[in-house]
Amino acid sequence: MNHLIIAPVILPAVIGPLIILWMRNDLLLQRVFSIVGTALLAGVALYLNVLAAGGEVQVYRLGNWAAPFGIVLMLDRLAALMLLLTAVLALAVQLYAMGSGWDRKGRHFHALWQFQLMGVCGAFLTGDAFNLFVFFEILLIASYGLMIHGGGEMRLRAGVQYVAYNLAGSTLFLAALGVLYSVTGTLNMADMALRVAAMPAEDTALLRVGAVLLMLVFAVKAALVPLHFWLPSTYANAPGPVAALFAIMTKVGVYGIIRFFTLVFPQDGVIESVVADLLLPAALFTLAIGQIGILGTRHLGRLAGFAAIGSIGTLMIAVAQFTPQGTSAAVYYMIHSTLAAGALFLIMDMVGARRGDLWLRLDRVMPGNGLVAALYFTAAIAVVGMPPFSGFIGKLLVMQATGAAPAMVWIWATILITSLVAIYALSRAGSILFWKSFQLSPAPATASPPVPAPATAGGPKLEPDEPIQDLGDAPANWLAVASVVLLLSGIVALTAFAGPAMRLAEATAAQLHNPDAYVSAVLEGQEGTK
Repeated sequence: MNHLIIAPVILPAVIGPLIILWMRNDLLLQRVFSIVGTALLAGVALYLNVLAAGGEVQVYRLGNWAAPFGIVLMLDRLAALMLLLTAVLALAVQLYAMGSGWDRKGRHFHALWQFQLMGVCGAFLTGDAFNLFVFFEILLIASYGLMIHGGGEMRLRAGVQYVAYNLAGSTLFLAALGVLYSVTGTLNMADMALRVAAMPAEDTALLRVGAVLLMLVFAVKAALVPLHFWLPSTYANAPGPVAALFAIMTKVGVYGIIRFFTLVFPQDGVIESVVADLLLPAALFTLAIGQIGILGTRHLGRLAGFAAIGSIGTLMIAVAQFTPQGTSAAVYYMIHSTLAAGALFLIMDMVGARRGDLWLRLDRVMPGNGLVAALYFTAAIAVVGMPPFSGFIGKLLVMQATGAAPAMVWIWATILITSLVAIYALSRAGSILFWKSFQLSPAPATASPPVPAPATAGGPKLEPDEPIQDLGDAPANWLAVASVVLLLSGIVALTAFAGPAMRLAEATAAQLHNPDAYVSAVLEGQEGTK
């Protein structure tokens, strides 16, 4: 066994408690340890991608217990890719949180950040359905704290809604697992796949119920219509860096759908048909409501939230095909949409810090107007899927993957029409924010907020009511800008290397749609285990 497979879970699990117990009052130490931990996570994820590139599914048996009784972690191309995507996004957004001063707003920001990464990475690696639920709860508990970081009435209200909705989703998750366990007698995903394949067709009624319940759970996490209404207000009221990190959380739901319905249920045509019949209309409505929401909202945070919903709709259209071509298009578009959504949330936070609020209205020219405008329009082009960026390639791949689908006309019409709506909506928003503002007189100079003096020992001390550092201050701004540029550079790289990226996506899809290697890696060759 390669022990580095468990490192993406162990690293944040160790660093998070260290931050709480040792350096809770020392911001400098928190920043150093947390950013080093996230950078190490990125390095480990890169190595695991190299390890998974050979095509062999890697197994890590905790305690060396034999499956299906012991807990296993599984590394294939999809899990390795999602780990790397999480680490890159987390590193860039964490740098932004430091540069913008958001991490000063509470004592436990970096600890919660590490626990969040632990939950996300564990969800991508686990080979056991119940442990998927456990990692879901870890990332959700951390996200509750991050959601209300910095306080405020509206943020607390949105946080309560977020907590209540996700607790309901967790309850549904347990019910789905109970149904599946009652039918199959196991929660190991590889073992469950074998037992589902061996079931007679006339005995699958309860199995279909469990599969649909599980799909609904992942639809809640992915914010699919009609289970999407929690996302706009939650993301709009969350701190900017937290909303940007949450861009990967919706992908955990998408990952769950891909994993379960290519591994556990691919042989059962009845179940696959039921799920596909539910997913495709939900994806089309998600895309339409997301893009129309961009046009209808007057709040920049909600605008970014609806853009994230729209990207989930496009992504799920490809996933709902349940074909290797559709899955490869989904993998490529998932990378693009995560980077684009993260960048857009950070840019909106930059605008809010300079203007004083996030309402879409005419105002005086903000500090650094030209730079922020360039970042905004680059991200907007990527989000709506215009050339020359990877969003355009991703949407073409999705349309190509659905060319033979019975609902091809509806799919293509929805993608094309909603893209035009999004182009108009984001162009209007950018015009109001950056172009028409030049018609107003410049804003009067204001004094910069006080910056706390460093403590005599260690780093600066955290105060509960310490004001956030203004993004308009040049010394603090460069790190925040560099973080956004890093995410946008990822989109440019995904465009420039679209050929190798698609070959990786196709290899990932081929591995997912041939689950025999996954099942045999878990259940065979267990000599020497307990």
